[in-house]
Order: sequence, then structure tokens, then C-alpha cells
Amino acid sequence: MTEQNQTPPDADSYDPGASSLAGQVDPAVMAELLSIRSSIDNIDATLVFLLAERFKATQKVGFLKATHKLPAGDPGRETAQIARLRRLAAEAHLDPAFAEKFLNFIIGEVIRHHEAIAEDHEAALAADPRAADSVRPPTAGEVPGAAGPTVSATA
Repeated sequence: MTEQNQTPPDADSYDPGASSLAGQVDPAVMAELLSIRSSIDNIDATLVFLLAERFKATQKVGFLKATHKLPAGDPGRETAQIARLRRLAAEAHLDPAFAEKFLNFIIGEVIRHHEAIAEDHEAALAADPRAADSVRPPTAGEVPGAAGPTVSATA
């Protein structure tokens, strides 16, 4: 595992065969390891794209909430989602506590982002009351994220 403060390698230079075990392990074992890691890499890529889609969809919730002055968080929904995810995790033989931690991380980010969307919306209205539509979700060409437009991950 790399240190947190190291610069990650460029995604274009990713070597799926990179391993500190190369030359130390039987070639057949190494080939099997790389094959399994290839599946893991595919799953990781899928997770990234799924999260991106989730953020795009739920970001719209943040703008709807800001427009209608709704609270950033929805404790009732959050509780229901956590219970649902714990149940699904148990059915999938995934540690429910891990699933809950993962969802709580997402929920925390969502609330933070929804609050930022609401602040941006209020600032735009304060500057120009006719600017109700000036705070908007990003367009297809914009990349949601911390440095760009605000995104959210839960509804």
C-alpha cells in the first residue's frame, strides 16, 4: 500500500501487471494472481462509474432541496437506507457494519454538498432575486467533484 501523501501514478501509465511480487513467486501463481487482479480492476472501474452516476442523479436532489428550502439531510431516509443496505449486505455475505460505514461516508459527503448547494443558491438570490435558476447542476461537460461543481450522493 502506498503512503497517503504520495502522488498517484498517472492513470494512463497504469500497469496491470505491476507487482512487488514479480520474480519472487512461481510464474503460474503470478499468472493466476494477475488474472484475479484483472477482475478486481474491472470491478473497481465499475464502482467508480456507478458512483459517478449516483452523484449525478442525487446532485439534482440537492438543487431541488435548495430551490424549495428543504434541509440538506433527511434523517428518516438516511435511517431507512442504512437499514436497507445492512440487510442487502447480509444477504450478499458482506459485513453489514462495513456497508453501514460506507453509506455513512457517502451520506456525510452528501449533506456537506447539499449545504454548499444551498449556500450558493442563497448567495445567488441575495445578489439578484431573479437569479433563482443561476445555481444549477453541472452540464454533461462539467465534472462533478470537490474542485468543480458541488455534487451529492444521497437523496
